Amino acid sequence: MASRIVLNTISYHGHGAIENIVPELTSRGYQKAFVTSDPDLIKFGVTKKVTDLLDAANFAYEVYSDIKPNPTIENVVNGVEAFKKSGADSIVAIGGGSSMDTAKAIGIIANNPEFADVRSLEGVAPTKKHAVFTIAVPTTAGTAAEVTINYVITDVEKKRKFVCVDTNDIPEIAVVDPDMMATMPKSLTAATGMDALTHAIEGYITKGHCVISDMFHLEAIRLISANLRDAVNNTPDGREGMALGQYIAGMGFSNVGLGIVHSMAHGLSALYDTPHGVACAILLPVGLEYNKSVAGERYRAIGKAMCVDGIDAMNDAEAADATIAAVKKLSADVGIPANLKGILKEEDIQFLSESAFADACCPGNPRETSVAEIIDLYKSQL
Repeated sequence: MASRIVLNTISYHGHGAIENIVPELTSRGYQKAFVTSDPDLIKFGVTKKVTDLLDAANFAYEVYSDIKPNPTIENVVNGVEAFKKSGADSIVAIGGGSSMDTAKAIGIIANNPEFADVRSLEGVAPTKKHAVFTIAVPTTAGTAAEVTINYVITDVEKKRKFVCVDTNDIPEIAVVDPDMMATMPKSLTAATGMDALTHAIEGYITKGHCVISDMFHLEAIRLISANLRDAVNNTPDGREGMALGQYIAGMGFSNVGLGIVHSMAHGLSALYDTPHGVACAILLPVGLEYNKSVAGERYRAIGKAMCVDGIDAMNDAEAADATIAAVKKLSADVGIPANLKGILKEEDIQFLSESAFADACCPGNPRETSVAEIIDLYKSQL
């Protein structure tokens, strides 16, 4: 079977990468940018690092910040209307997954108005036109939304998240500048970093993995494992390593899918507003234990990428256990809770399990699952 790889047309990496934003807009003849960014990034001056460049070049723009940490259908609908009124011809998305996911949905609907009902974009939507030209500027090292063909929207009414997969939504340009991530607090750095590790590990063991995605994922695991602790302590090298590692993870999983960890994590964010990265980090060892019987032989390579001591001398079972232990250790070192106590409510487990089973990430899990088995996995975390 042929493997499909979809990536940005252009991506910039490293300190000072944001200096390329204005030239990329002007060289293409764009006249006005619709800047999507969340309220906190505006409040703390992170968005201003980019808008100052637009101001200096006298490039017109309008800022849209009606974006929640877990962006909602309402955020998208309001954003589409604001985009139309603005007269903008391009989008600059600044932020984490919330800003970039909102921008993707806005850009898709603006050019494909037949999908104005945001729910109609769930799954693989048959849009015909590429989204509005978008430059994505991540401020977290985790979601890799700047390079993926996925976005996630929260349906508040139905208390669920839904995943949209569309090759037309990928930003044409990604600008991955570690300086844009320097103000992230430790807790957010840890959570988004563990989300990136989950992307890389789930992508490596997913049913759809291929030679190219394996290459991306193993290098991402190596970079994230080597740099996350330092990034939490805000060292320049740690920030730069995580910026690159999370992007490379996105290059992989966007093209081959994820698994049960993400499908279970989505419900926790939708129901309790749990930070997505925290939910993924807690559930990652759970998913690895669950999938060990069918994907355990691939865990050795993960462990080697994480520099697990003595793994070459271990048998497959020992290597798998050592790899899971290394994941738990990294998670604990950056301050992630060990389980879902205090988050998960037992009365919600049936609903969460049904939602996880129906989630778009679930079919990619290497082990066939069921609602009953997902119930057991959630209960193991109480």
